[in-house]
Amino acid sequence: MRHIPNFITSLNIIAGSISVVFALENNLLLASLFIFIGAIFDFLDGMTARLLKAYSEIGKQLDSLADMISFGLAPSVIVFSLILKSFNIDNFSFDLPIYQIFISLSAFLIAVFSGLRLAKFNIDTRQTISFIGLPTPANAIFIASFPLILAFNENTIFSSIINNIYFLTAIVLTQSYLLVSKIEMFSLKFKTLNFKENKLRFVFLSISIIMFILLKYVSIPLIIIIYIILSFVNSYFVKRKQY
Repeated sequence: MRHIPNFITSLNIIAGSISVVFALENNLLLASLFIFIGAIFDFLDGMTARLLKAYSEIGKQLDSLADMISFGLAPSVIVFSLILKSFNIDNFSFDLPIYQIFISLSAFLIAVFSGLRLAKFNIDTRQTISFIGLPTPANAIFIASFPLILAFNENTIFSSIINNIYFLTAIVLTQSYLLVSKIEMFSLKFKTLNFKENKLRFVFLSISIIMFILLKYVSIPLIIIIYIILSFVNSYFVKRKQY
């Protein structure tokens, strides 16, 4: 029984690895899908570990390694592929102009800063009930939403934005910073269903559900942005006012 959470974590590794393969083959929709599948496994392994009380140091480290693949490397390769597409490049080569090489490879900063984020999480005892910096699954879901939007909102303003090289470069830099920022991000884990104790979570989930009903896949990156804004407001204004 104690190996069940690690088995589920291993499924997360497989999902992330498959996502990387599809992203390299420029099948970004399936690459995106497997990141979402990985996120489901990431949720289930933690929940299973709590239910079975099957915590272990190996499980903790394995979870971080799985997250590095599914939520660090896989989204980096998706952004890498999107940047190549924005340059109208079919295959990457070091014979390309130096600025195109530099901008294309900058996508892997997301993997680098995801690794830093996960390493900090493993040694930071403060991150038990909240996070410091953007969690890697949230960042990966944000990026994984781009292929979904492109697939179901083709030839719209949304596709024009996502295929813009300046937008993609800004995303790489912004998301890399947020991963290792000092911003305290609230957790979505409910210890009780008491509204007063979980007011922020209930507000966020309500907004998220309404936005998804109205905007479908377009809502996903907007929901992550709202999560970041609410976390910032809660951390720097609400909590400081309480003290």
